[in-house]
Amino acid sequence: LSIVIPAYNEERRLPDTLRRIRAYLDAKRADAEVIVVDDGSTDRTAALVEEISRGWPAVRLVRNETNTGKGYAVRHGVLEARGRMVLFTDADLSAPIEEADKLLAVLGPYDIAIGSRAVDRSLIEVHQSRPRELAGIIFNKIVRAVTGVAFEDTQCGFKAFLRAPTRIVFEQQRTSWFGFDPEILFLAKRHGLRVAEIPVRWRHNPESKVRMFSDSLRMFGEVLKIRWNWVLGRYPK
Repeated sequence: LSIVIPAYNEERRLPDTLRRIRAYLDAKRADAEVIVVDDGSTDRTAALVEEISRGWPAVRLVRNETNTGKGYAVRHGVLEARGRMVLFTDADLSAPIEEADKLLAVLGPYDIAIGSRAVDRSLIEVHQSRPRELAGIIFNKIVRAVTGVAFEDTQCGFKAFLRAPTRIVFEQQRTSWFGFDPEILFLAKRHGLRVAEIPVRWRHNPESKVRMFSDSLRMFGEVLKIRWNWVLGRYPK
């Protein structure tokens, strides 16, 4: 198993996140690696990961020289992964790492398992503000209309993949920021990959780095770009 964590200025949250992941992996005696992708941080994120890796060799640091976006960081980490299965999770573990069991359990029959907050909203322990939730619902409708990707929640930062059959998705991914999730699901559908949407426990972190207005506009533009890339033949089968 490879666990990929995109990180930008996460020196404060990462120690606890890595501690929780290590406890999870140790309890399972899992053969695993943890890849932290430092996306051009200006704080001690990279130095902190290197310090932790000296006491836990399963941790590996991958660096982007500049802040290129969450989508690019995830792509970089997944393409560096060595595990048969790859899970990516947000640095704040809004979905507890133990929920990975649900996703990993369906890999095999499915090529991709995506965590979902919308399939069973009773599992949401701390909700986003009402405007944020409403914006998410509207964005999901736009994604469906523009890309044909019909999932209840494309944006949950908790997804698992069988590395070999899904590698082509990340090789063809062109979106670098928060709109990358619909693109990888669009590419999965285009390449005939099997995707399961799995309800997971989730707790909104009020320190989320997604800015509701500016990032929503950028995500909308990136969804339109997916359609444009397809029209121009940039996603060959």
